[in-house]
Amino acid sequence: MTSDAIPFELFADFQRITKGNPILACQPPQWAAATHGIVVDDTLHYIWGWNQDDRWVLMHSTAPAGKPWEIEHDPRNPIVRPSAAGWDDKSVEYPFPFWNPADETFYMYYRGEGHDSPEQTGLLVSDGDLGQWRRVGTAPVIPADTEHERWGATHPSVAIVGDTIHIVYTGRPTGSCEEGVTICHATAPTSDPANVTKNPANPVFTGTGQPWDSFGVREAELFVGPEYIHMLYGGCDGTTCRIGHVRTRDFRTFEPSPHNPVFVPSPDPDAWDCDGVLTPQVIEIGGTYTMIYAGRKGNEWQTGLAIAPPPAE
Repeated sequence: MTSDAIPFELFADFQRITKGNPILACQPPQWAAATHGIVVDDTLHYIWGWNQDDRWVLMHSTAPAGKPWEIEHDPRNPIVRPSAAGWDDKSVEYPFPFWNPADETFYMYYRGEGHDSPEQTGLLVSDGDLGQWRRVGTAPVIPADTEHERWGATHPSVAIVGDTIHIVYTGRPTGSCEEGVTICHATAPTSDPANVTKNPANPVFTGTGQPWDSFGVREAELFVGPEYIHMLYGGCDGTTCRIGHVRTRDFRTFEPSPHNPVFVPSPDPDAWDCDGVLTPQVIEIGGTYTMIYAGRKGNEWQTGLAIAPPPAE
C-alpha cells in the first residue's frame, strides 16, 4: 500500500527564487514582513505588515498567481490601521486571510496590540474586496488569558478541515519574542469564526528537543495535506531563527521532519535574509509549492519567496 502523504522531502526542498527577492521590502529601519497570501482566481493577494517605529499597519498588494514576484501595491494602503481606542490601538500585524466555505466569505485573523494590552488575536471580515476589511466585534477572539500567554496569544494561522477551523498561534509567557514561546491550538466552527475555543492541552508544541529550536518555537503556519496537517514554524536557539517542519493528525502528537531545520538563513553575509527566517506560509499554486517567508538582516525583516517542486507521481 502506498501512502498519499506529502513526503517530508518536499518541505525540505524549498529554493529561493533567483530574481525578485525580497519581493516586499522597505528602507531601513522600516519592516515589510508578516506577509501572508491567498489565491483568488488568477490573482495572489498579499496582506502584509508595515512597521515603522514599532507601529504596525496592514497593507494589500497583488500579483499574478503564475508570477508571484510581479507585485502591484493597492493605492489605498494602509488598508487596516490600529483602532482609535481599545485592545488593538497600538499595532495591527500578522494577517492570515482565508476563505470560509460555510458562508462563502473572506475572513482574516490578525495580531493586535494595545498601548495597555498584550498581543492578542482579532478577526476581520471582507465583503469580497480584499483591500477592505472591518472588525468583527470589539474584543479579541483569542485573548491572552493564561499563564503561558501572559504577554501574547498572537500570530495566528488557519487550516480548515470539514466544518472546523483549526488555528495555531504563538503563546508568549514573557516579554521576550523568542525565549520560552510556544505553539498553541484553538478551533472555531466554520459557522462562527469568532467563536474560538482554546485547546485545553495548550501549549501543544514546544519544540523537537533539538538545540536549534530549544530556545522557543513561534509563528507556525499550517498546510493541509491528504493525510496530515503540516506545520512549519520558526525555531530559535537564542541567536538565530530557522524554519522547522512537523506533521500531525490531531494536534496532540507531532512527527518532526528528519530534515529539520528545513529552511535556514542565507549563508551569504550580504543577503537580505542572512540573519534569520520566519513565517513560512506554503501555498500550492498550479502544482508548485510556494513559500512566503520573512527574512532578517541586522534588525530589519523583509519578505521573500521560495519554491519547491511538486512530489513525484
